[in-house]
Amino acid sequence: MLKPSEQVPLTQNRVFELIDRLELPAGVVNLVNGDREVAQAILESPGIDAVSFVGSAPVAAHVYATAAAHGKRVQALGGAKNHMVVMPDAVVDRAVEGIVSSAFGAAGQRCMAGSVVVTVGEAGERLIGPLIEVTRALRVGDGLDPSVNVGPVISLQARERIERAIEAAVAEGATLAVDGRGALRALKGMDAPSSPDVGAGGGTFRRDALRGAFVGPTILTGVTPEMGIVDQEVFGPVLVIIQAESLDEAIEIVNASRYGNGTSIFTESGAAVRRYRHDVQAGMVGVNIGVAAPVAFFPFSGWKASFLGDVHAHGTDAIDFYTRKKTVTSRFFTEQAQEKLFGEH
Repeated sequence: MLKPSEQVPLTQNRVFELIDRLELPAGVVNLVNGDREVAQAILESPGIDAVSFVGSAPVAAHVYATAAAHGKRVQALGGAKNHMVVMPDAVVDRAVEGIVSSAFGAAGQRCMAGSVVVTVGEAGERLIGPLIEVTRALRVGDGLDPSVNVGPVISLQARERIERAIEAAVAEGATLAVDGRGALRALKGMDAPSSPDVGAGGGTFRRDALRGAFVGPTILTGVTPEMGIVDQEVFGPVLVIIQAESLDEAIEIVNASRYGNGTSIFTESGAAVRRYRHDVQAGMVGVNIGVAAPVAFFPFSGWKASFLGDVHAHGTDAIDFYTRKKTVTSRFFTEQAQEKLFGEH
């Protein structure tokens, strides 16, 4: 049984249209649409043995506690705040490419999105300028338009929540190096636009996107580890940059997060990679890639508040999660019984 989010049901509806073509027996695979009442019924139903969930950390905690209390096996994948550490020897253009794709792809709405960059030593001086330049060139609009780089967020409520997070970070002392809210403000008071696009600090907006659930790519600099946005899953196209003096300090910043989903390091140093992958407290580690999600035959192995349960999704872990194992120990004392069971040797 699959229950998609009530905010994004169409993809799974299409998947099940394709599944229907297979003409499987009725009841083998089931799609259930609905809101939290339907989800709660799934968690409490005596006819369901196991629940696998992906969503925010608070909801993951509720799913885990409720389903476990009703005797179910549970894997609950929760929130994330994925860090990308950039060392002084990183190849800057490739690091920028990986960071932009990770932070702003899918408008930052994925649990493996990189949302914190930690620059080590002089890396910030080399990285931030090119990163801002590339980010400002991104185009915001309809995600089905091939020329668009950043699509909408899931709802107007999400847009408002993301903008509040940006404003709170600025109030705490962060600097808006790229403001994804700029185009919306720029349009106020403008008459009958002649161009299909509006340029602003946070990318170029298609005009038909300006009234929708769109937030442009945003970069906050001057961020310090104690600021609220550092450990808040914004789930939008918002990237914060923190400065560290050493790899040791960078690892401390990463490990201070309550989440431990994924992380990446950009460097050409094998020694730095060995140190980082050993000491960092995250279940998925990437080297010179923006999204450290493993291919599907490895487990999707978040740590800390990013995962509740003992068997992860993907790989053999997924098979184990959905398998109820049985062991039979037997003895037979006559040759006739043994021959019937095992055949003649």
